[in-house]
Amino acid sequence: MCTKRLWLVALCGALSLTACATNPVTGEREFVLVTEAQEIALGRESDAQVRSQMGVYDDDALQRYVEEIGLEMAARSHRPDLPWSFAVVDSPAVNAFAIPGGFIYLTRGIMAFLGDEADLAGVLGHEIGHVTARHSVQAMTRASGAQLGLAVGSIFSPAARAAGGLAQSGLGVLFLRYGRDAELQADRLGAQYAGETGWDPGGVRDMLSTLSRLSDGADSRGVPGWLSTHPAASDRVERIGPVIDELDTRLDFTELRVNRDGYLDRLEGLMYGDNPDQGIVRGRDFLHPVLRFALQFPDGWEVINTPTQVVARQPGEEVYMVLQLVSDPDTTDLERLAGDNMRESGFRLDSGGTTRVGDLEAFIGTFTGERTETGEQRARVAYIDYGRAIYILGGLTDSSSYDRVESDFNTAIRSFRPLSAAEAEDIRPNRLTFYTVRDGDTWQSIAQDAGRSIIPSNTLAIMNGVSVNEQPRRGDRVKIAVEGR
Repeated sequence: MCTKRLWLVALCGALSLTACATNPVTGEREFVLVTEAQEIALGRESDAQVRSQMGVYDDDALQRYVEEIGLEMAARSHRPDLPWSFAVVDSPAVNAFAIPGGFIYLTRGIMAFLGDEADLAGVLGHEIGHVTARHSVQAMTRASGAQLGLAVGSIFSPAARAAGGLAQSGLGVLFLRYGRDAELQADRLGAQYAGETGWDPGGVRDMLSTLSRLSDGADSRGVPGWLSTHPAASDRVERIGPVIDELDTRLDFTELRVNRDGYLDRLEGLMYGDNPDQGIVRGRDFLHPVLRFALQFPDGWEVINTPTQVVARQPGEEVYMVLQLVSDPDTTDLERLAGDNMRESGFRLDSGGTTRVGDLEAFIGTFTGERTETGEQRARVAYIDYGRAIYILGGLTDSSSYDRVESDFNTAIRSFRPLSAAEAEDIRPNRLTFYTVRDGDTWQSIAQDAGRSIIPSNTLAIMNGVSVNEQPRRGDRVKIAVEGR
C-alpha cells in the first residue's frame, strides 16, 4: 500500500514502470511495478508460451464448458473488462494456476479430482480472485527477473538438486507463488464469485478438502502440482466456512447450482495420467510410442514425465536418473559430444568409451562434478544414437552414494531399446469412466479388480470426494480409470 512518505511519492513519479494504483478488490492504494496494460501484454505473451509448452487438452467440448463457466464468473468479478481466457492444459498433474492479465488454466489432472460443477466453479473463482486482487502482479514484482517457462538445462549440473522439486511437482513450470494472506483472500473471492453467479460456494470448501486429502495420503504418482505453489489446504477448509455461511444467507437464488451428474458426464473418457504422444509411464517402464523407444527405470523409483525430461528418483534419496534429448548437437561423434556437453555442465570425464546399447551406437562414461555442500557429484551417463536423434540417459548422485546405485544406473541404461510398430500401436492412454457401486464393494476391492480401475484405493477414495476411511455406498456413481486398450 502507498504511504504518505515523500520519498515514496517521489519514487512513484520518477519511475516509468512504477505506479501507485488502487487495488480493484480492496479499494486501497498500493505500490506496484506493472500497469494494467503491461499486465495484459505480459499475460498474452505468457499465454502463448504456456499453450505451446504444456499443450491444450484435445477436447473442444470440455474446453468450451470450462470457458463458459469461467467467463460467466469473470463477468461478475471486480475486473470484468480484462481479456479473460480459460483453458484446460494437457498435464496429468493436479493443478490450476493464473498468470497476469486474466489467463486461467486448469490441468486435465485436476478435472478428475473435482466432484461437481460447484467444485469447478470454486477452482475457477479462486484463480480469478488471484487476478482481480492483482496477486500475480504483486508476486511478479517480488520475483522480478523470473520468467514464466519450462525449466531447461541439464540435470547433470552442480545445481541438479532442483530436480527434486521438479520430480515432486510433476511439472517443470515456474508458477507464481502467493503468500498465505493472498491464498485466503482468493478462497474468499472464489466463494463470492461462485455464489453471486449462482453456483454453490461450498464448492470452494469441497475442492480444498480434496486437495488437503491428497497432500495427506495420496500415492506418489498422485501428488498434486497445486501443492508446489499453494500453502497447505487443511486450515483453509475451516477458514472458508464462515464466508460460505454468510453468502448462503444473503444470496438471492432459489437453488444454487451443484450439477454433479452434468459435470461427471463431461469427464467420460477424460485422459488420466500420461499422454502417450509425450511418452507414458507404466510402472517402472517408460514407453514412447511416437519416438518408438522404451526403457526400464529401477524398480520402486518415482518416475515423472515432463515436457523436457523424464526424471526418476529413488524414494527418500538424493539419487536421480534422467532421460532427455540432446538439443541441436553440433557433432555426431558421441565421445566428443559427451565430453563437451558434460564439461559445459561442470563435469569431467573419469572413464568411458564407445559401445553399443543393444544394437544402438552409444558412448557411456563416468563423470565427476564440482564439489557441493554434500560432496562431489558423480554421474554415469550414456549418449545413445537412435532414430536420427541423440538421447542422454544417466544417473546422478553424490560420491558417497554412487557405488551403491551404479549397478542400477547401468541396468537402466542397458534397458534402452527400440519399440516395434506393433508395440507402439498397442499403447493407449488410460481413461476416466464410471462404476456403480454394488453391495460389498470397497475402495480396496474396486482398486484390486484389474477390470475396474488402475488407481490405488486411497487415491480412488480421494478422487471421489471422501476420506480414505470412508467406503463407497451402494448405488454410488464413482469415477475410476481403466487402462488404455
